[in-house]
Amino acid sequence: MIHLSAIEKSFGGLAVLKRVSVSVAEGTVTALIGPSGSGKSTLLRCVNLLEIPEAGRLTLGGEVLDFTGRPPARDAVRRIRRQTGMVFQNFQLFPHRTALGNVMESLLVVQKWPAPKARARALELLDKVGLAHKAEAWPLQLSGGQQQRVAIARALASSPRVLLCDEPTSALDPELAQEVVDVLARLAREGTTMMIATHDLRLAASVAHEAIMLDAGEVVEAGASAELFTTPRQARTRRFISTLTPDVSLAPSPARHETHEPGAA
Repeated sequence: MIHLSAIEKSFGGLAVLKRVSVSVAEGTVTALIGPSGSGKSTLLRCVNLLEIPEAGRLTLGGEVLDFTGRPPARDAVRRIRRQTGMVFQNFQLFPHRTALGNVMESLLVVQKWPAPKARARALELLDKVGLAHKAEAWPLQLSGGQQQRVAIARALASSPRVLLCDEPTSALDPELAQEVVDVLARLAREGTTMMIATHDLRLAASVAHEAIMLDAGEVVEAGASAELFTTPRQARTRRFISTLTPDVSLAPSPARHETHEPGAA
């Protein structure tokens, strides 16, 4: 469903991604892991074009976008972004909107839904993340874990094909982080396609079906998370995951379904 082929991205002459190629199947969760500066967050942001690669190709569903060093057409960017939902490290909720208002916002402003329909959808999503009872609370009245769960509901509002999570638990203490892990695990069981950039190996091991290890802008190793976290092939991967505790439960492998999509590589 998602194919990133030979993606290159630099900042100020520093190559952050070096011909990176990644594929994500529909209905699976892929974790991007690696040390700080490895390029995992940049790669994630390239999927919804918050960062524009200088070279390579992005295929998302039926959309194919080649990067040639020139900015892509606005219509092409919009078509890609309509298929993605983004969850940021620091929540980025609107402080002047309630939890309900935050989830409704894109439906009202971007999708032009009528207010009653948007409200019903927002309440449904808040219930999905366990926060229906906090619908009228302001962000400052919510814990960090609750704010992130509202952010997840907001990202799901427009029914994206893929949910992109950039370090969704790193700003939280372990107890609050577990609330977010539980929500993401539930979404994974429901077949939500996700890409998660994370330092949290417990999250990656327990939720992700596939894992990709990045270092210095290159893919070091990729494969099923159950294998990568228990029997990594590369010494660099072994060193990085050495902090993973043995009691972490690995995510089960998803059932595979053949899909045929126009434009898929």
